[in-house]
Amino acid sequence: MSACPASLRGPLPEYRDAGDLRLEGDVLGAVVYGPARGADDPRIINVNLQPGRSSGSAEIWRVPGTIATGRDGMIRFAATEAHLFGMLEIDEREQGGIEAAAEAAYRAVAAFHRRVAQPHLLRMWNYLDAINEGEGDFERYRQFCLGRAKGLGEPLLGRYPAGTAIGRKDGVPLLQVYWLAGRSPGRPVENPRQLQAWRYPRRYGPAPPSFSRAMLLDGGELMVSGTASIVGHDSCHADNLFAQLDETLENLRELFRMVDGARRVNGMKVYVRPGHAAEPVAEAIRRALPACSEVLVLEADICREELLIEVECVGF
Repeated sequence: MSACPASLRGPLPEYRDAGDLRLEGDVLGAVVYGPARGADDPRIINVNLQPGRSSGSAEIWRVPGTIATGRDGMIRFAATEAHLFGMLEIDEREQGGIEAAAEAAYRAVAAFHRRVAQPHLLRMWNYLDAINEGEGDFERYRQFCLGRAKGLGEPLLGRYPAGTAIGRKDGVPLLQVYWLAGRSPGRPVENPRQLQAWRYPRRYGPAPPSFSRAMLLDGGELMVSGTASIVGHDSCHADNLFAQLDETLENLRELFRMVDGARRVNGMKVYVRPGHAAEPVAEAIRRALPACSEVLVLEADICREELLIEVECVGF
């Protein structure tokens, strides 16, 4: 278990076993992976992705300061003076589909952060079932991106939070969103090896993805978005998991170079398509990034069908 260093002001993740869900007072939020567990704590969200053999199945975000919890409509949140961890879950069937559900979710998030003391979105995660289902513009991921853009309203070109969008395979039409926000804005960081996601050409859907490649926080933490084997805007190394991993890690290193390097990688989370063994992936990452403190591997679908792996982390 790795605690948040006192010299860093922002939240950092750690991974531990989900068998004991009692959260300490300095926990801002927690994500439990695997089948839902009956934890009665407003700081916990359950995401039904199967963990592989890795550092644990609960993702714990700690932060210095006194934490208060609350609800605002569909949003649950926990906050300190400086940071906020929010979460919501919305049934697609009640909205008429994934596009409308994403629009409703992001409209609620945008309205909420116009009223709170932590108005700046820093890092967002999105989980939905069957992310690659559908053809062309009707693929569920493309429909999600369209709804997210509508919900955010005016384009935030160059100011989007870091982001991840991943597919569950549980058949449950539930959009799950959780996020980190702050009193102070972060600095979006882009990767010169990749086209900005919000500038993707029309062939990727009616609305480009609304996220930055990473977000640099005041405390020096670099919140890295879901990162895959994409150069420019093209997917690379189709059907070759470890070639994709190598390309992905090069994208990660380039992001670190953009902020003068990172001494340590904290909380590496890896999404791998079902059918690929978790432990060889985790070992390859540990060899490539020996300063990486923890690796959590999850079985999941990636936003493009040809991609087999996606990673995210916090560097500092």
